[in-house]
Amino acid sequence: MFSSAIRCLSPTPKRRLQCVFSLVRGLSSEQPSSGPDEARNTTANEDTSAIKLRPRKDPSHCSVLLFPGQGSQFVGMGRGLLKYPNVSEMFTAAQRILGYDLLSLCLEGPEEELMKTVHCQPAVFVISLAAVEKLNYLNPKAIETCVAAAGFSVGEFAALVFSGSMTFEEALYVVKVRAEAMQKASEMVPSGMLSVIGKPQAQYKFACLQAREHCKTLGIDNPVCSVANYLFPDARVIAGHQQALDFLQKNSRQLNFMRTKVLSVSGAFHTELMEFALAPLREVLRQVEVRRPEINVYSNVDGKRYMNETHVRKQLVKQLVSPVKWEQTLHEIYERTQGHLFPDTYEVGPGKQLGATLQKCNRKAFKTYTQMDVTDLEN
Repeated sequence: MFSSAIRCLSPTPKRRLQCVFSLVRGLSSEQPSSGPDEARNTTANEDTSAIKLRPRKDPSHCSVLLFPGQGSQFVGMGRGLLKYPNVSEMFTAAQRILGYDLLSLCLEGPEEELMKTVHCQPAVFVISLAAVEKLNYLNPKAIETCVAAAGFSVGEFAALVFSGSMTFEEALYVVKVRAEAMQKASEMVPSGMLSVIGKPQAQYKFACLQAREHCKTLGIDNPVCSVANYLFPDARVIAGHQQALDFLQKNSRQLNFMRTKVLSVSGAFHTELMEFALAPLREVLRQVEVRRPEINVYSNVDGKRYMNETHVRKQLVKQLVSPVKWEQTLHEIYERTQGHLFPDTYEVGPGKQLGATLQKCNRKAFKTYTQMDVTDLEN
């Protein structure tokens, strides 16, 4: 069993919120689990004896954890992290659940395999929680005083595990099913995602409408083109049929786009083209245990915090076909009256993209930002 210190909130009239010492619950040396029922069995003897109440913290003395999503992965991530407590056990469990050597894929590639949706989503999930273990080893206070977490797309699952809402093994199994379903959905039609930096006068929804009308002239029925990610002011990711994205790039100047870049992903995530993946994700979420998060965790769908286990299940499914409202989430987390200090922010996982978006959305909050390196090159 893992024993990474987790945080707690102050007691409420309805429920005594507990400080639970078990970040990644349920890892054992049993045989590979073929599904969530087997994963849940490993948590039966979970130790919940280390419980205490802690008063609500002054936000200036607290921390916030941000978990990255697909696209942040790279070959070599995870190098040096095995020396931190529990990380080796995490990869051992991942091999049982996924059926392949995730650690070798992260460290050695090949890159084309790591980049596939079916592989990179579990990889980012596990590496992010391994980064939490590193943070807990180097700065346990950052874990103990954490009051909020948010994750970008698949990063939400890591945030929910950290919050005590899901176990590591069950969440990883859900991520596996999600990634496989999204991979299949991506293969049904040529599609993709386009990062756009626009001028202040750019009208993204109107641009998407024009792209859809163009697709209709090509004989495409029910074309899809919509904003998939709200990153920071004047920055969006647009996703949809490949012909729609080609139109946007060709007409970028007329649309007041200053810069466009095709993202290295296999499909139009967070659009209607992911509808095929809804049923598999909904079904697997019915099979796993979900608890109310013990700290504030914010949903990509609307930037608001999760309220209960039913809300978690509903929003995680809806997230597949809804835009990631990351800019709105950051405003929700860091909004405060003038004069109040900001919490320490840690990006736990590969890359620094979430730090870059935080800097664009809130420069004051970014002053206390730290990225946890997942290659450990300093050592």
